[in-house]
Amino acid sequence: MNLARLAAEAAERGTPVRAGLIGAGKFGSMFLSQVPTIAGLDVSAIADLDVERARAACRVVGWDDARIGATAFVEDGEELAARDDVDVVIEATGNPRAGIAHARAAIAAGRHVVMVNVEADVLAGPALAAEARSAGVVYSMAYGDQPALVAEMVDWARATGFTVAAAGKGTKYLPAYHQVTPDDVWAHYGLTPEEAQKAGMNPQMFNSFLDGTKSAIEMVAIANACGLTVPSDGLAFPPCGVDDLAHVLRPRAVGGQLEATGMVETISSVERDGRPVFRDLRWGVYVVLEAPNDYAAACFRQYGLPTDSTGRYASMYKPFHLIGLELSVSVLSAALRGEATGQSQAMRGTVASVAKRDLKAGEMLDGEGGYTVYGKALPVERAGAAVPIGLAHRVPLRRDVAVGTVLTFDDVDLGADAVVELYRGLVAGAA
Repeated sequence: MNLARLAAEAAERGTPVRAGLIGAGKFGSMFLSQVPTIAGLDVSAIADLDVERARAACRVVGWDDARIGATAFVEDGEELAARDDVDVVIEATGNPRAGIAHARAAIAAGRHVVMVNVEADVLAGPALAAEARSAGVVYSMAYGDQPALVAEMVDWARATGFTVAAAGKGTKYLPAYHQVTPDDVWAHYGLTPEEAQKAGMNPQMFNSFLDGTKSAIEMVAIANACGLTVPSDGLAFPPCGVDDLAHVLRPRAVGGQLEATGMVETISSVERDGRPVFRDLRWGVYVVLEAPNDYAAACFRQYGLPTDSTGRYASMYKPFHLIGLELSVSVLSAALRGEATGQSQAMRGTVASVAKRDLKAGEMLDGEGGYTVYGKALPVERAGAAVPIGLAHRVPLRRDVAVGTVLTFDDVDLGADAVVELYRGLVAGAA
């Protein structure tokens, strides 16, 4: 609750926090739009494969010519990570392999890392966090995105003495969405392809939000950061509004829908027949608490928390998240407090690649949100040799695979490289 003051004091000292942004897409642009109004925070460098696109993004969000002129624009993220005028590196490319390489370069150079790239975090987050600790720098989740917001709520719940029964977010989900491709994604958002193109919206990216992949990635990131459990057969996406969180997201043993206590789960904003859920949480995050004693349970009722029928489970939620508009919290916290806003601790789960349709030998996988596979959250002990969605990019199939099948390393011609070996080592060590 004193972050703005610490930043203002840094500005008064003439030592503002200097951020370097890698990837000037939507998330990065939202962050850039806020920077001019935050005392004590500067962006000294921006890396993007298309430097002119990055400059254009700065203009779109309202930067003046003087601010743009004072900022270095480079193509290479590793070059940015090594710059002497960068204190915190923000990795916002969305490319898992690139994200891991950029984070390692930043850590080696003694820079803090804010990992917007959740795809990279679920592949190698625990290893990157350990490397950062050894180097005396911070490796952090990105505040504003759901995993960091949920991690904050879980930490609050535990710091106040509650057991966390469940934590997660909301989304719009129907089982049929697992088969949606970039060709038909816009109809589900109520847009025409022309409208989406005019708005600069990437169909594969937005399809990853719809087909369940992004939810799987984010829930695994939360599990890995908070020591929570991934459902044994993947996310169930139960329809649930905010008034029913404590009723639905409690263990089956007491009438809920969870296998056990301490689970991650994503709730749907639509019923299975397509009807809207009453008071849905499509854009928000939640935590379900279990009272440690009768006195605390009585306080739930006295102070208006919605509870389940036993009165022992209650919920707290945040109805919205503002992604990049809130990212400065992570940047300032890393530089001024030396604290992460959520951090991967151990591999509790992974995001397995599942065939969207019957696939033939020789076909090329196209990763999250594409035409061939979607991501399914699985506990790490069940992951085995499953190909993680973060490695299912431009990878040929060795043999035919039926729709609905979890792909294994034997199904693909992935080869062996440092990222593959890093991931497999983390999974083997955690299983």
